[in-house]
Amino acid sequence: MIFICKNCGGTTVYDPDVQKMHCSYCDGLDSEEIRKSEQMSACPSCGAPIEAGEVSLAKKCDNCGNYIIFDERVEGESRPHLILPFMIGREKMKELLQQEFRKKVFMPDSFLSERKLQTIEGIYVPFWLYDLDTDMEYEGKGTSVRVWNSGDMEYTETSFYSVNRKMKAEFTRVPVDASLNMEDGIMDLMEPYDYSALSDFKEKYLSGFLGEKYGLNAEELEKRASEKAQLDTENLLNNSIQGYQSVTPVRKDFRTNIKIKEYALMPVWKYDYQYRGKQYLFHINGQTGKIIG
Repeated sequence: MIFICKNCGGTTVYDPDVQKMHCSYCDGLDSEEIRKSEQMSACPSCGAPIEAGEVSLAKKCDNCGNYIIFDERVEGESRPHLILPFMIGREKMKELLQQEFRKKVFMPDSFLSERKLQTIEGIYVPFWLYDLDTDMEYEGKGTSVRVWNSGDMEYTETSFYSVNRKMKAEFTRVPVDASLNMEDGIMDLMEPYDYSALSDFKEKYLSGFLGEKYGLNAEELEKRASEKAQLDTENLLNNSIQGYQSVTPVRKDFRTNIKIKEYALMPVWKYDYQYRGKQYLFHINGQTGKIIG
């Protein structure tokens, strides 16, 4: 599908700067209507062949430059539950890169050239969001050392303690990226996102951007969600253990109960910069502007 302007017949895209659909031909706002596509192999705008691939939700037509949303992949069980719309548009994204890198002494001139910056694409990356409870039991041995002097003698007293903790924690929407094309470590660094801007999924938010459907299902990623929750639970528990010179863990029991799994799309700008035969990838959080690269 594509979105056509009811006023002039041009294509409309989602504009993060105004948070509305925008027609660049007549400057109309929220004037869109859907033109459905009967097949995934051809552009509904110009008829040119399109390679949908295995995981594309939205793609740019190489012939006419319009962004096509694949109807079949946003319907039924494949339909995302939530989407975090882009809050940072292309021009603002360029400004952020300029601010971050223009004073770097050894940065190649081409890195911030307009020609290169125009190649940056906005991509909606698939995530699973997990609501879960954690239950942790901890046993350890703590030591406390006291040293004092009396006359010509120095005394050392070492006290040993049994350290026991039980902790329960509730987590809401722990994010785990489900993309086959994005590195997990980079997507983890993209966090945090402000979930207050999460919206029920609407196709119009994809217009003007690339998009990817999940390549890994929710069950396959439950372990990663549990590991992220366990790390935070352990940090909270460790912060509760104070007053010892040292603590040695003896036993840790950790249990997770996953309650809710939601399929969501998160906004990321991707800059694939080539320099002297090497690839340098930069990613910008499409909501917060955080830069990784």
